[in-house]
Amino acid sequence: MDYKHLGEGDIPVYGTGGYMLSIDKALSEDKDAIGIGRKGTIDKPYILRAPFWTVDTLFYCIPKAGYDLDFTSCLFQNVDWKKKDESTGVPSLSKVIINNVGTVAPAFDEQKKIGEYFSNLDTLITLHQRKNNYKKQKWTYVWEQRKLGDVTQRVQGNDGRMDLPTLTISAANGWLDQRDRFSSNIAGSEQKNYTLLHKGELSYNHGNSKLAKYGTVFALRTYDEALVPRVYHSFKATEEANADFIEYVFATKLPDRELGKLISSGARMDGLLNINYEEFMSINMMLPSIEEQLRISEYLRKVDTLITLHQCKFEKNAKSQLNDWEQRKLNEIAEKVTEKNRDNLYDEPFTNSAEQGIISQKDYFDREVVNEENLDGYYVVRDDDFVYNPRVSVSAPVGPINRNKLGRNGVMSPLYTVFRTHDINTAYLEHYFKTQYWHMFMKMNGDSGARFDRFSIATSLFMEMPIPYPSVGEQVKIGAYFDSLDILITLHQCKCYKKYEDAFFAWEQRKLGEVFRERTERANGDEELLSVTIGSGVIRQADSDKRNIASEDKSNYKAVRKGDVPYNSMRMWQGAVGISEYDGIVSPAYTVLEPIDNTNGKFFMELFKKETSLQIFQRWSQGLTSDTWNLKYPALSTIEFYVPPVEEQEQIADYFQQMDNLITLHQRKQKWLKKALKYTKITILTTKETITMPELEVIIEQKLIEQLVYGDSQWTYREDLKTEEDLWANFKYILEQNNKDRLNGENLSDSEFEQVKNQLQFSSFYKAGEWLVGENGKAMVHVQRDTERLHLVVMNHEHIAGGSSVYEVINQYSALRTDENSSAPARDRRFDVTLMINGLPMIHIELKNKQHSYMDGFWQIKKYIGEGKFTGIFSAVQMFVISNGVNTKYFSAASDAELNPKFISGWLDEENNPVADYLDFAKSVLRIPQAHEMIARYTVLDEDAKKLIILRPYQIHAIESIREASKRGKSGYVWHTTGSGKTLTSYKATRNLLMDIPAIDKAIFLIDRKDLDAQTTMAFQAYANNDLIDVDETDNVFDLKKKLKSDDRQVIVTTIQKLQRLITKRLTENTPEYNKIKGLKIAFVVDECHRAVTPSTKRELERFFGNSLWFGFTGTPRFPENPYPQMGDLPRTTEELYGERLHRYTIQHAIHDNAVLGFQVEHLGPKSIEDETDSRAYDNETHMLKVLDIILNKSYHKLGFQNGKGQTYEGLLTTSSIQMAQKYYELLTKVKKGETSLVIDEKIKQVLPDFPKFAITYSVSENEEGSQVNHQKMQESLDDYNAMFGTKYDLAQIQSYNGNLNKRLARKGPKFQSRQEQLDLVIVVDRLLTGFDAPCMSTIFIDRQPMGPHDLIQAFSRTNRIFDKNKSYGQIVTFQAPKLFKESVDTAVKLYSAGSTGTIGVGDWEEIEPAFRKALAALRVCAETPSVIPGMSKDEKKVFVKIFQNFDRLFAQLKSFTRYDDSMLAEYGITENEYDDYAGHYLNVVEELKGDDTGEGQTQKDDPEVDPNYELMAYSNTKIDYEYIINLIQNIVTPRDDSEIITPEERQKKIEEVKQYVEELRKDNPKVAEIMSSLIYEIELDENKYKGQSILNIVENMKSDCIDRVVTDFCITWYASKEDVMYAATHYRNGVIPNESAIKATIDFTSYKEAQERALPKFKYYAQMMAELRKTLDEEIKPLISH
Repeated sequence: MDYKHLGEGDIPVYGTGGYMLSIDKALSEDKDAIGIGRKGTIDKPYILRAPFWTVDTLFYCIPKAGYDLDFTSCLFQNVDWKKKDESTGVPSLSKVIINNVGTVAPAFDEQKKIGEYFSNLDTLITLHQRKNNYKKQKWTYVWEQRKLGDVTQRVQGNDGRMDLPTLTISAANGWLDQRDRFSSNIAGSEQKNYTLLHKGELSYNHGNSKLAKYGTVFALRTYDEALVPRVYHSFKATEEANADFIEYVFATKLPDRELGKLISSGARMDGLLNINYEEFMSINMMLPSIEEQLRISEYLRKVDTLITLHQCKFEKNAKSQLNDWEQRKLNEIAEKVTEKNRDNLYDEPFTNSAEQGIISQKDYFDREVVNEENLDGYYVVRDDDFVYNPRVSVSAPVGPINRNKLGRNGVMSPLYTVFRTHDINTAYLEHYFKTQYWHMFMKMNGDSGARFDRFSIATSLFMEMPIPYPSVGEQVKIGAYFDSLDILITLHQCKCYKKYEDAFFAWEQRKLGEVFRERTERANGDEELLSVTIGSGVIRQADSDKRNIASEDKSNYKAVRKGDVPYNSMRMWQGAVGISEYDGIVSPAYTVLEPIDNTNGKFFMELFKKETSLQIFQRWSQGLTSDTWNLKYPALSTIEFYVPPVEEQEQIADYFQQMDNLITLHQRKQKWLKKALKYTKITILTTKETITMPELEVIIEQKLIEQLVYGDSQWTYREDLKTEEDLWANFKYILEQNNKDRLNGENLSDSEFEQVKNQLQFSSFYKAGEWLVGENGKAMVHVQRDTERLHLVVMNHEHIAGGSSVYEVINQYSALRTDENSSAPARDRRFDVTLMINGLPMIHIELKNKQHSYMDGFWQIKKYIGEGKFTGIFSAVQMFVISNGVNTKYFSAASDAELNPKFISGWLDEENNPVADYLDFAKSVLRIPQAHEMIARYTVLDEDAKKLIILRPYQIHAIESIREASKRGKSGYVWHTTGSGKTLTSYKATRNLLMDIPAIDKAIFLIDRKDLDAQTTMAFQAYANNDLIDVDETDNVFDLKKKLKSDDRQVIVTTIQKLQRLITKRLTENTPEYNKIKGLKIAFVVDECHRAVTPSTKRELERFFGNSLWFGFTGTPRFPENPYPQMGDLPRTTEELYGERLHRYTIQHAIHDNAVLGFQVEHLGPKSIEDETDSRAYDNETHMLKVLDIILNKSYHKLGFQNGKGQTYEGLLTTSSIQMAQKYYELLTKVKKGETSLVIDEKIKQVLPDFPKFAITYSVSENEEGSQVNHQKMQESLDDYNAMFGTKYDLAQIQSYNGNLNKRLARKGPKFQSRQEQLDLVIVVDRLLTGFDAPCMSTIFIDRQPMGPHDLIQAFSRTNRIFDKNKSYGQIVTFQAPKLFKESVDTAVKLYSAGSTGTIGVGDWEEIEPAFRKALAALRVCAETPSVIPGMSKDEKKVFVKIFQNFDRLFAQLKSFTRYDDSMLAEYGITENEYDDYAGHYLNVVEELKGDDTGEGQTQKDDPEVDPNYELMAYSNTKIDYEYIINLIQNIVTPRDDSEIITPEERQKKIEEVKQYVEELRKDNPKVAEIMSSLIYEIELDENKYKGQSILNIVENMKSDCIDRVVTDFCITWYASKEDVMYAATHYRNGVIPNESAIKATIDFTSYKEAQERALPKFKYYAQMMAELRKTLDEEIKPLISH
């Protein structure tokens, strides 16, 4: 039952704020309880004494039997209830939350003692507070003159939130919302510069008006936070002043005199007075003590309360009398005014304010918002007319009705309703309209309409409003009563003004020498020694904890009498002063002040301790440095202070004494509370240690958030968003705010929002990227509402850094366990920092402290993805960032199986200098707008590979440099080394030119050969498939002309030959189409610009396309060292041809940044030939068989055979002519058939029985030049290709064949991941040597003469793309002219490294082989055999790790040489098995050192430099790769391309292939093979079983389950500790159990003996148990951990 329905009585009713009123019934008659808020104030629990009643927003909790009320109350007080808040709006608690709060309690007797102690302490504090308040009420302070700047602090700037109320100051009305005052937010773009004002802070509007000639000051009260104009002087009161009092002072107009002196030049053109902030702060004002200020402010508030009480009384009386009063309709006592202001009879427009009533528009807005000529249609408002304003506000929810009491006529906007009364008292009706009784009628008959800020009601209905109608006499009395109350308020205000003026000059300025004299009498010899301290004032030396350094002879010491104020002359400026409570003596270095009559020492002691006083003492101290500053009495006596009368001195001193006592009591309470909590924790609670984040990581996280929020970045920190539920609620709010019009003002229902959520559950990060591209740059969701389809914009990429974009940062988000199919232990995860755009997580950041590698963050993200943590709202993430503070990287989002450490990128500045520090990275990449641009502008969707690509920094800088040049109308070129992603960069550059520069009609990407035309078009179309532009390939010259004539703005990919043919042969001069095409503003982007367009052709094109811009891309520019041939005045270098170099990224840069790999070059041509150019030495079968022998039998490591089946690399064999290429093809066919003397090594066949799978290709132009024989041979090779891969190509489809070959070599798409679809070698002439990108190609075999520098680097760069962790270098093998080739390579490297002296690859055999021998010798010295490693000390193990890393690197390089053979190991003195043992111990030691890291700050100077992210390079694993099989299964379960239709037959074919691999795996690892077999069996039965899930994570969990079962069974059998055995299981390598002693120490032999009938003796028990453990680890555990 609601208490409002109960009668008056003596039972108290309590709410969240305490007592409210009394009624005649109780909820609890005899049981006390604790009350705690359900809504609103939820963190203020208090005791409720029975009997009582509570409102519905207050829970009451009755302690159960055995629990003391006061103790329970203490428990409630110590819970952080705000953290239990369940809502996103008004704070709320539920019974479930309260009941689930965990706590502990001692025995009842101890509870009672603790509760009683704190209850008594609270009572004591309350008594002191009452005493203190009583004394304060008797004070009458005298006021002192202070500068405004002394008692205030400036308020400036804002935190980037632009969704706060935007206010303005009206001289008549105070703070007003700009929308209420001006009908809209007039801040515009200036709003970003507005000042953020908090409740209680003040602003001075120095605009002049009739009501405020010198401006006006108001404190913010009605809002917690708001944005106010920057031109206002905003400030806040310090602890010495009260904001309400300062506002009151300015309201008296007393400061106007001083303001008038400062403002001499009148108002500026913008209406503002010429007074700056410093001048405004310099004005003097009289201030009483802070207590008196508060009393005055409180007095005025009491007047307001008095008004409220009278209104309540009126409403209460009205409630009981309304039924007795007559009721009349408004149209019975009033008439609507329709009189218009004809001929501008009245020229003063009025406005109707909810708070100020009817006032002149000019007074309200400080200006007239309408012109006189616009007043014709306005209504005339006469004296005592009423006006209804339909604008709603907080104080007027249906709009205000006010009476014109200005005493003059005016006009009112026709938007208002004006009515004139009769037969009713106007004062009575005016006060009735100030109540809310008429609101219900309005709400039942009107609504807020289409505009949320206006109330809509028909005028005819409005005039039907019922009005309570008492007798005329009662009306007069009611109206007169409230009028008299207004007069009373005015009188009180006048009284306050008088009091202020009377107190103006009460305190007087006195020199300290006039109130103190120096006591100079000396000690008698037996007085107590005193000391003066900064913190405690005057104390006995015996009570000090400092050593007594006083001399034995104290005859020169100074006497101190009780009440004196001694001070340390050298520390007076630090506050070493106090009033003495003792008679005694002090050091002669001290000065002793004796108060003169009418001086209170305690008052001056408090005065001397003030900061402003200490600053004065510092200025008057004498001496050169702070150590010698000295303030003696003669100087001190001349210092002046304002001093009140002695009576007030005593009152002030007494007040501070009471405050000190009160503080002491609170400190004691805090001290005893801490002791009680400590006692409870020690004696009652049993807690487990929790793992906490290292402090450094916390600091890194905090600093990053501060940089994002308070630095240049301008993100908004949302500390309140911690769960997925929070994020969805926040996203829903932003979505609704950005789509108000589309939602027709109606928020989404729960079912509608479920539709939205379902659309945002992405199956892959790529799918999220597809959606983010959106429709015309807008990412949208669609909602079905009844019969209407709503299209809601989630993100508009045109609104970068503005518009509808909302940027928020969250941290410590709780990602709950989502994998329901695993029996592995449940794990919740906490994310570090996430950046959200419009409520969707876009960039996720994992941080590590400086003790750890940033790569730990990478592996953590990979693990979380596999666990399914990046699902739901987090499935939209596009970019990851990892950092350990000093090293920061980023990479695009991908599945756990696809994440590759090789594709992690750091940030570079425009000069390619690394930006590694996390805060610098945040400034460069994560600030707004850069972070949004990374997602919207610099992320590319590769449709073929079904993956996201985020551009590297040098690509972004190049694109930006082109954009800036185009804005200036300048051309230029970009030098980016081959292999660094020029195609992708050029695509984005071309696309952005079209998108960003509206003046450009077309963007044309120019290339120089038809096969590259198709290849580039395919790449562009793969990127543009989900983009906002169209990419069109030109089939022929006619098609090119058609596309140029089209009005569509598109990217056109075409060849230079087609374009040249068009302008020279296919256009007729001065025809419309000629003029249209010639007049186009075209941006040409030229790939391989060093050779694509010759200087003469470019000049010809430029003369035709006069409005063109040209941007070239090349990895090998033409310099003066390798220029174009001399042809008249034509340009000879790339810079002369295209203009300035816009950006540079050389091969040295790329290798250093791991953007590409270095090279390993072998020159194997015959060294005994004098003329290395003689073709007869090479054009013979003997030479060709030697070449093939090296390719087939000596390139085991070059082609990646150590990786195992399906994971090998590809090679390219380039020859000097088509004829030689065909000869090689034929010879290789014979070799494979066994028709030559060359036999493929069995070691090769063991890995790839079908090796080599090869093809041939050459450019169409070359093919066309060939004879009929060449055509016939090409068809034969096509037939071989068709037979190998099930294709059907013929000579007419040569372009399609080349396209298929390119995709197969690049292994784009899941289809080409299978060994069945892979190639090993392709034979070419020139095709594929430039512009072709196949990351899995590792080696180019060159059997031809050296090329020019640019062609050489282009060819080499086909091999150095980053691929997997085992591909370390691009491999180059030449078979002709070794000396000439080496010279050519050295020249090319020097030229294209921009003069850098660094190396671009590995040394030759003569350099690496001796280095390997030295590294092996060093390894043997460090660890003679692998078995000695476990017994090494920690420092020795660190040295071993460093030495083994160097050895492994050189061993891998050695193996890659064709001269290397496994038989050489015997000569070197090491075997592969021994290397494997070293490698196993190495992995153990690395794990051990990670777990025992002492942190960066404790690293010893002599510690060896170890690469924490090093991966073994020489390790060979020719067995079936575990992750390779995982990827094959993943592609069956969740194909990358959802649109790809896979028939049941094709699916079964893939499954059968996987089964074959699993059976091969079974030979080496039957345990893992069995797990995979069971998984495949489930997939065969149900194709949707694991769809969308991480197969890697599922298999890992299945393995964990197996390990757990094995360990559990072992521990049950042998009574061992599961924790210790599990540690041994997960760290077991090389037959070493790392914690053998711990297992023996924790084993329970007693329980074993009791359970066994024939138990083993203890010594045999230990030995057999360890033997069984070792057997279990070898046979059961090891296969599940190593794969």
